[in-house]
Amino acid sequence: MFRRYFLISSLLAVAACSGPQGAFSLAPNSTLIVVRHADRDGDDLSAKGKIRSRDLVHALNGMPLDAIISPGIKRNMDTAAPLATARNLPVQNLPSEMPTSGLIAASAGRSVIWIGNKGNLKAIWKDLRLSNPPPLEYGDLHIIRSDAGGAVSIERRHFGG
Repeated sequence: MFRRYFLISSLLAVAACSGPQGAFSLAPNSTLIVVRHADRDGDDLSAKGKIRSRDLVHALNGMPLDAIISPGIKRNMDTAAPLATARNLPVQNLPSEMPTSGLIAASAGRSVIWIGNKGNLKAIWKDLRLSNPPPLEYGDLHIIRSDAGGAVSIERRHFGG
């Protein structure tokens, strides 16, 4: 029953946040934090990536966080693990292809982080019609906020080495 309710409410939230021509908007009073997975060596995090994943915890000190969302890719999950432990939150999986609608639903009136990949970060930026480049470099962290009136601002940060 809860799953059905969540699915229906998520679809309604997405429908309400969809803009013209398939574009999306964050719901008012929402925060979507987006970051690329940490530095990698093949499919695994490199030594520098492991340090950077721990640095993510400190980069978000003092920020409320309701959910951690990531595709089920090993390097993304490994990047999310220290934050999940520190915040006592599970890492929720969302497919890496076209994640914007799911992220909008999850972030409605909340603060969530997406630990993504270059391709889906570019797609999110395009879907939300955001200016300037998405956070494609290791350690880039962008905080997208929608105020009570729906106006969007982006705070750009960098963390780790």
